[in-house]
Parts: sequence; structure tokens; C-alpha cells
Amino acid sequence: MENKELQVFTFDQIKDEFIGTKETVNRQVYEQELQLEVLGDLIKKVRLERNLTQEQLGKLIGVQRAQISKLENNTTNVTLDTILKVFGALKAKVNFNVELQNDVVQIAV
Repeated sequence: MENKELQVFTFDQIKDEFIGTKETVNRQVYEQELQLEVLGDLIKKVRLERNLTQEQLGKLIGVQRAQISKLENNTTNVTLDTILKVFGALKAKVNFNVELQNDVVQIAV
């Protein structure tokens, strides 16, 4: 029986191969969608920790329950204003990192 060594790949190498390198449009779209999905999961997690229903959170920020559901399930475009309202209502601090080529600018809101 032949002894074959397994080859190990990083997650970035796999994404480069199957989605495209970081410079490609496909990869940028993938990364952006992934970040929005993580954001939706985070909103849901914090909402549940605060013992709020989607309807209650919606009332706190002036939107319908369906809008909160869409945010949590990443089925809608979301504005920065809405994100700030949601996390404000959840009493959560929001930090943003903006990357400008090789520089990183951090903004705490």
C-alpha cells in the first residue's frame, strides 16, 4: 500500500483557487456578502441576548418586524444608518475599520 502525504491548504488558498484572488470582483463580492451575513448573525445573537423579539427591536428603531428579519437573514441591502440604529437600540458599541491601501483608519461610533 502506498503511503501518500496529505497536502494542506489555507482557507485563503482555497478561496483564491475557487472564488478568485482578492483583486477580483468575484472575491470582493464574496467577502462583502460574507461580512453582511456575519453582521446579520451578530444582530440576531445580540437581540436574543437582550431578550427582544424581532418585532420589539423593530419598534425601537421604527421599522417593521419583517425588516429586522431581512437584516438578520441578509436578504436586504442595509444602510449604515440602520446598522447604527439597530446596535444603538441593542445598547451595543459599534466600531468600523476603513482600509485605505496600506493604512487603516478606525472609527468608534
